[in-house]
Amino acid sequence: MDLFDIEQKKLPVNGSLLEFPVNRVYCVGRNYTDHVIEMGGDVVHESPFYFIKSTDTLFINGGDVNYPSMTDNLHYEIELVVAIHKGGKNIQPENALEHVFGYAVGIDLTRRDLQSEAKKLGRPWDTGKTFNQAAPISPLQLAADIGHPVNGKIRLMVNNSIRQDGDINEMIWSVPESISKLSAFFELVPGDILFTGTPSGVGKIVSGDNVKGKIDGIGDIEINII
Repeated sequence: MDLFDIEQKKLPVNGSLLEFPVNRVYCVGRNYTDHVIEMGGDVVHESPFYFIKSTDTLFINGGDVNYPSMTDNLHYEIELVVAIHKGGKNIQPENALEHVFGYAVGIDLTRRDLQSEAKKLGRPWDTGKTFNQAAPISPLQLAADIGHPVNGKIRLMVNNSIRQDGDINEMIWSVPESISKLSAFFELVPGDILFTGTPSGVGKIVSGDNVKGKIDGIGDIEINII
């Protein structure tokens, strides 16, 4: 690929010819209590923490995902994704939804063995979280059309077997709270997106697996590991 062939990632908008140009990809860590427990974390609810996946990890509309290199333990994590169309810093929770353009379904693919080793050594998680096609994502649903959902089943299946089954109302930090706290660390700009964490049931997938994710009222995403 030539330098001048690189294009900005743009998310399709459901029912529209619009495309949402993506600036940065933020992620909330451990935002569902049961997932905190399964990952061996402390259930004491502290302030949210964040990490960043590179924009080129976005895999729009799903499809065939190449099993990544340097791992024997690839994991899935289904997440509600929030798209920001109005920037700001130190946004108050009660105003945060004014900054939301829409919502999507995402899968945060993770090289869990690399992430776990980095944690043990006190190193950054980048090699565990950022690689090609590491963030499959569905088209956006406009908040103007669907509102700002606070309830809805969030589910992931592997080979038609349910692995994750929760509700977005189980998030420790709500969408407004997550946006507000994130904006204290970074000045948000139009085009930023936020993966809001995953419920319990994360696990290993291998080549040949079919993975389907769905959030009621938002959409669905399907990938095949090859």
